Amino acid sequence: MPGLTSAEAAARLARNGPNVLPEPGRKGGLALAGQVLREPMLLLLLAAALVYLLLGDSGEAALLLASVALVIGLTLYQEYKSERALQALRDLGSPRARVLRDGAATVVASQELVVGDVLLLEEGDRVAADARVLEAADLHVDESLLTGESVAVARHAGAEDDAGIVRASTLVVRGRGTAEVIAVGAETAVGRIGHSLQSIVSERTPLQREMRRIVTIFAVISFVTCLLVVILYGLLRGNWLEGVLAGITLAMANIPEEFPVVLSVFLALGGWRMARHNALVRRAPAIEALGAIGILCTDKTGTLTENRMAVAELDAADPARALETGRLACPPLSHDPMDRALADAAAQRQMPASPPGWQRLRDYPLSSQRPAFIQTWRTHAGEFFIAAKGAPETIAAMCKGSAPTQAELEQHLAAMTQRGLRVLAIAAARIPDAASEPLPEDPTTFPLEWQGLVGFADPLRAAVPDAVAEARAAGVRVIMMTGDHAGTARAIARQAGIGIDTDAGVVRGDTLDACDDATLAERLASSSVFARVRPEHKLRLVEALKARGGVVAMTGDGVNDAPALMAAHVGIAMGGRGTDVAREAASIVLLDDNFVSVVRAIRMGRTIYENIARAARYILAVHVPITGMALLPLLTGSAPMLMPLHVVMLELIIDPACSVVLEREPPPDDIMRRPPRPADHPLLDRATLLASLGQGLAMFLAVALTYLLGMRAELADAQLAALSFTAIVTGNLFLILLHRSGGSIWRALRTPNAAFWIVAVAAGTVLALTILHPAVAGLFGFVRPPGLLLAAAFALPLLAILALDLARQLRTRGAGASTA
Repeated sequence: MPGLTSAEAAARLARNGPNVLPEPGRKGGLALAGQVLREPMLLLLLAAALVYLLLGDSGEAALLLASVALVIGLTLYQEYKSERALQALRDLGSPRARVLRDGAATVVASQELVVGDVLLLEEGDRVAADARVLEAADLHVDESLLTGESVAVARHAGAEDDAGIVRASTLVVRGRGTAEVIAVGAETAVGRIGHSLQSIVSERTPLQREMRRIVTIFAVISFVTCLLVVILYGLLRGNWLEGVLAGITLAMANIPEEFPVVLSVFLALGGWRMARHNALVRRAPAIEALGAIGILCTDKTGTLTENRMAVAELDAADPARALETGRLACPPLSHDPMDRALADAAAQRQMPASPPGWQRLRDYPLSSQRPAFIQTWRTHAGEFFIAAKGAPETIAAMCKGSAPTQAELEQHLAAMTQRGLRVLAIAAARIPDAASEPLPEDPTTFPLEWQGLVGFADPLRAAVPDAVAEARAAGVRVIMMTGDHAGTARAIARQAGIGIDTDAGVVRGDTLDACDDATLAERLASSSVFARVRPEHKLRLVEALKARGGVVAMTGDGVNDAPALMAAHVGIAMGGRGTDVAREAASIVLLDDNFVSVVRAIRMGRTIYENIARAARYILAVHVPITGMALLPLLTGSAPMLMPLHVVMLELIIDPACSVVLEREPPPDDIMRRPPRPADHPLLDRATLLASLGQGLAMFLAVALTYLLGMRAELADAQLAALSFTAIVTGNLFLILLHRSGGSIWRALRTPNAAFWIVAVAAGTVLALTILHPAVAGLFGFVRPPGLLLAAAFALPLLAILALDLARQLRTRGAGASTA
C-alpha cells in the first residue's frame, strides 16, 4: 500500500482544489464602508452635511462628517477585530495529516489532501477528510461534532455502511488504522451540511426597521416645521429671506443625526464590551435582538456539558478498590474518554498512575468478539495482577462464580442507564508468580473476581443550573436539542433545570419525522427536550419556533448545529471547540465555550437596548424646547433667539449625551426579571412617544417662561438670547439626568457615570464662558443678563425636572399597585 506519488497528489490538488470548506466572501474595507453608507440614516447625514457646506456652515458640516467617519471607523474596526479572532480560531483548529506518499509516511497540511490519499490514523488524530477504513485495530472515533453523540463509536475495515467510514472533523480516541480518502472539502459530510446554510437568509432586525421608521418621522416633522417657519416669517413679517435663514436654523436643530449615531455607536461599543466578556459579536445588529429572545435552544454536548466523560457513580462493595482496578485496566496515555475519566477520578483520590514497584507486562485489547480491555501487571511482591474492564455482560461471563446473576445485573444496569450513565464492569485477579509459564493467549482463563460497575457521564457544567434559572426568571424558555439518546438527555435536562415544569417527556428524532406541522407545534408547546435529533431536525424545530412568533436563539458548537444557528434570530457558537462551519453560521461566538456567557450576553443585550431606548426618548424630548424656541419669537414679534452657532453648541451637548453618557448607564435592577420584549414591540410606541414629547413640552414651558420674564424686564435682544440659551442648556442637562437609569433623579445622581459629570462640567464651563466672558459672548452675540434672571434660567428648568420626576414616581407606584 504505497499510497499516491507526490506528482499524482499535486496533479489532483491542482485539478480538484484544496481540502478546505468554501468560506464566505470577505468584504474589503471600501466595500464594507460602501455598505454602511448605503444605510438611509447615514445618507441623510451626508445630505445634511452637503446642505450645510452649500450654505457656508462648514463647522456643522465638519461635525456631521466626523460623525459619519466615527460610525464607519467603529464598524470597520469591529469587523476587523471579529475576523482576526475568527481567523486565529480557524488556524488553531486546522489539522495536519499523516499520509502515505511515495511509499513512505509523511505529514502534510490538511489542505493538501486529495482523493486517493491513504491516511495513517492514531489516537489523538483529527480526521482531516472523509475516508474509507482499510485497516483497523480497535479504531474508535468521537463524532460528537457531527452527531452530538458524546460516546466514541467503533470503525471497522470492510464494513459497507457508516461503520466503515471516518468523517472529517472527527477525533480518533482509541486504536489505530489506515483509511483511503474518498471526499475532501465541500464534498465531505461537513461540507454538505454547510451547503444548507446558503439557502437561509439573514433577517433585518426589528431595531433596524424601527430606526428607519423614526428617522422617516423625524424627517417629515423637520420638513413641515421648517416650511412653517418660512411661511410664518414671510406672512407675519414680510421678510422671506430672514424666514429662509430661520428655517435653515430650525433644520439644523431637527435633522435627526443622533439616531444613526446612537444605533451604530451603541451597537459597536456594545460589541466591544461583549468581546471583553468573551462574547465575540460577528453581526452587530444581533446585539439588540438578544434583548427580545424568548426561546433559547441549546445543544447538549459541549454546550451544557463539558464534552468529556467523568466517573459519576461506583456501584461496588469497595468503591475505592474498584476505581483503582479500573485505573490499572487503562493503557498509558490513552485518549479514550472513559480511560481519561478513570484516570482523573483516581488522581482526585491521589491514587498513583501505577503502584510503586509494579511493572506493566501485557495488555489484551478490546475486540468485537470480546468487548473488554485487560491489563496484566507484575507487583512488587512478584505476583501477577490482572485488571479488567469492559461490557458488563462480558466481564460477568469471565468472572464465573463471583459475578451477580443475570437478573441482578440487568436490574443494576437498567437503573444506571435510566440516569443517563454509560456503564463498564470492573474485575481483577491475583495469581502467584508463574514466571516459568508464559501469560495465556486467551484472557478468559484468568480467575477474575467481580468488583462492581462504574457509571460514566458527560458532566454538566457547574454554573449551568444557575444560568438556566436566571434565563427562566427572565421569561426565556430553554429548549435542549441533542443527538444523544433519550436517557442521557433526560438526565442532563433534570440536572440543568430544563423542562422540569412539563410532563411531556423527551421527544425523539424519529418521532419528529412522523409529525406534520400542526403536531410539531403541539410537541413544541409541551416539551423542551429533544433527543436523537439530526441537523435537519434542529433546523425544522428552529423554523417552527420562529413561525410561532418567538424570537429564537440557538447555541451550539458542532457542524450539526450550523443550519439551525444560521436560521435562528441569534446564532451563538462556541469558539473554543466549535467547528469553522458553526462559527461562520453564528452571529455571536463565545470564546470561553461557557453556557453562562449566553445568559450574560442576553443581559447585556437587554441593557444595550434599554440604553438605546433611553437615548431615543431623550432625543425626542430635547428637540422640543429647541424647536419651540425657534418658533416662539415669531409669535412674540422679537428677533430670533437661536442662530446656527447656538444650535451647533446644543448639538455638541446632545451628541455626547446620547453616545457617551447614556451608553454607559448600568442596567436596571430588574432587567433579568422582566419578560422578553415582544418581537413587534416598537422602540417608541405611542405612549412612550407622547410621554417623551410631554417631557420636552414641560421643559419648553420652563424655557418659555424664562424668555417671557426677560421680555417683561425689557431686556435687549442680545440679553434675551443669552437668557433663553442658558435655560435651554440647563434644561438639556436636566433632561439627561431624567433619562439616566435608577428610576429617579436622586438615584441617578448616586449611580456612577463619569461621562455624565464630564459632559455636565464641560457644558457648564462653555455656557459660563459664552455668558460671562465678553470676548466669547461676542462670538455668540450675547450680552450678560441680570443675575436674578440668570438664577431663574436655572431654577425654572430645575423645577420642571423635579415635577417630571415626581410624576414618573407617582405613575410607577400606580402601575405597581394596579399590578398587585
